[in-house]
Amino acid sequence: MNQSTLENVKPRKHAGKIVLVTGGSSGIGLAAATRFAQEGATVYITGRRQAELDDAVERIGHGAVAIRADISSAADLDRMFSTVRAAHDRLDILFANAGGGEFSPLGAITEAQFDKYFGINVKGTLFTVQNALPLMRPGSAIVITGSIAGSKGMPAFSVYAATKAALRSFARTWATDLKGRGIRVNVVAPGVVVTPAYKSELGMSDEQIDAFSRQASETTPLGRVGEPDEIAKAVSFLASDDASFITGIEMAVDGGMAQV
Repeated sequence: MNQSTLENVKPRKHAGKIVLVTGGSSGIGLAAATRFAQEGATVYITGRRQAELDDAVERIGHGAVAIRADISSAADLDRMFSTVRAAHDRLDILFANAGGGEFSPLGAITEAQFDKYFGINVKGTLFTVQNALPLMRPGSAIVITGSIAGSKGMPAFSVYAATKAALRSFARTWATDLKGRGIRVNVVAPGVVVTPAYKSELGMSDEQIDAFSRQASETTPLGRVGEPDEIAKAVSFLASDDASFITGIEMAVDGGMAQV
């Protein structure tokens, strides 16, 4: 290999790292898992539907491993981390991405909706992170998927927004709880990024998604909605040594939508 070729070779950002991505079978989770794998990591993904997990593993490649698990289930969390522990006895990066939401205006919110999304987004994320900690060494990183909805009032989305605001609060406190352990924790807050969840979780039609995307583009300084890989790039950065002096923050990746 000549000198010019050597100059073009860049070290892989996450070479040798063990990464767990919850909610990794589609959307932002799948994009992040794919990017981590391409950057040299051994990637585990979780999700609730086996067929989607199998398809995701094929798309990710690089020896990715799927674990069917629901983060709101304590038994599933135990099995999830036991799998990683048995194979590697460590976890370098946790991308706590699993979550969900649905539209429901004030006056129509049900107790079942509240319990479901606080159970997944808040309780599930809390115990995902807590159960991961025994596997994490100094230099490890936790990235949590928040949302600009947590700081920007969006109609009929108050329960979801409240769960994401809770995750932002968690990151602040956890950054102090982890002082001295060398484990960083940060939140990535996407703006409007169209993913399969718009249909599966929010129940939107193609026409509704197109109209929503046009409206969001008009109120976003960059004039468009985001792509899953644009969020994945930010996640990869926050999880990498390039962000070694960053903890406790919420990074908005929103085209400026919630910033102006």
